[in-house]
Amino acid sequence: MESATGLAELTKWLQSYERAWEDLDPDAAAALYTEDATYAWGPYEEPMRGSETIRARWADVTAVQSDVEFGSETLGIVDSGGVARWWCSFNVGDMKIELEGIFLVSLTDDGLCSEFREWFNERTSDAA
Repeated sequence: MESATGLAELTKWLQSYERAWEDLDPDAAAALYTEDATYAWGPYEEPMRGSETIRARWADVTAVQSDVEFGSETLGIVDSGGVARWWCSFNVGDMKIELEGIFLVSLTDDGLCSEFREWFNERTSDAA
């Protein structure tokens, strides 16, 4: 993948990821992954396998979230995807949660993610 093409594909994927999370839409999130994709939610978690498993996990997690705001920036491009820094905030009941972390995204030629890893830090406070 050429670096300009790779940057465009990763940017498009990250924008779709942002819309899926801000819209609390697990179906849109699952549509970003290949049917046999792996998704590791942190360094110690066994990766989830398959877009349906990813959709189910997203549905569980986002069911309690509101007022989601997400942003990202690409840090680097590799042959099959890239690395991005991301940040997000949302409310869960009367608690505000802020996350900041790193995504490692492997994309197929058709722009779907085949392997996804994320690491993040979390800060909580009372929702305003």
